[in-house]
This record gives sequence, C-alpha cells and structure tokens, in this order.
Amino acid sequence: METQRKYKFDWDNTVGADMQVARPSLGPNTRIEVYRLFQFTLRDVLEQHYGTEAADSLFREAGVMAGKAFFEKFLSGADNVSSLTVKIHEAFTQLGIGIFRVESAETDNSRFIFTVDEDLDCSGLADTADVVCVYDEGFIRGVLECFSGKGFDVKEIDCWCTGSRTCRFEAKMLAS
Repeated sequence: METQRKYKFDWDNTVGADMQVARPSLGPNTRIEVYRLFQFTLRDVLEQHYGTEAADSLFREAGVMAGKAFFEKFLSGADNVSSLTVKIHEAFTQLGIGIFRVESAETDNSRFIFTVDEDLDCSGLADTADVVCVYDEGFIRGVLECFSGKGFDVKEIDCWCTGSRTCRFEAKMLAS
C-alpha cells in the first residue's frame, strides 16, 4: 500500500502555476535574496535536525528530482550532447540560473567538466573552505541521467565560496 504524500512534486501543480492568475501584477520574478533566504534557512534547519551530511544528501536528492523535471520541461528536444549544452546554456541564461558552459567533454560522453558563472546559489557569498552547491550537483546529475538514461556522479570541484569565482562540476558516467 502506497503512502499518500501531501507535498509530492508535480510541475504543473506547483512550479508551473498559471502566473497570469497566481501573480497578475508581480509575475514570475523575484529577487535572488528571497531565493537564498529560502534555501539557506531550510538548509540550516535540516542541518540542525539531521546533521550536515544528511542535509547535503537531501539537497542533492532534491536537485536530482529538479534536474529531471527541468530536463522534461526545457531540454527534452535535445538529441545529442551539443544540442543539450546549447539548450542548458539558453535556459540557464533566460531563467537567471547562471551562465552555463562546457569546459571539457570526453568524446565518449562519459566525463564532463561544466562551469556555472554567476551561480544562483553562491556567487557573491563570502569565501569559505567548502564548496556549497550540492543542490546543483544533483540538478546536473538529474539532467544528465534523464538525457542519457545512464547513471552519473557529479561533484563540485571549484566554487565561488572557495575563491574560484566560478562553480565547476565534474560529471562522470557510472559503470554499468
């Protein structure tokens, strides 16, 4: 017997609400401070209750779910890696997520290095010793898995918060 969930994600009934009805005056946009207020307070509460590792794991898992939904909504017409990267770049720029680029790609499409400049999650934050974009790790993983049908491991290897001034992610296809 499946447990009914109160907050099950569904693009059309949550994210994709009709903005003409929902926000006829304000529309779909808000400021980055509001997004970060939500993200970092939620992250803080999760960390206080469950610890840093569990909070990161939950954020990464949510990122995977979001990346898959994002792929279906904005990227599903991509039929090769080149068209996928163009579509990601255009969608990230249009939606204000960041400036997405492919730094390197192995010819068999099993390993990529991606960068995101002006990242929504962290650009402009204070330097720390830690990469902070675990949600983005999951997001990129979700996009790649939806596109390829194969598993990926995605790790942030450079972050604004470590002094890099760009977020850099390494994506490796998992062995079957």
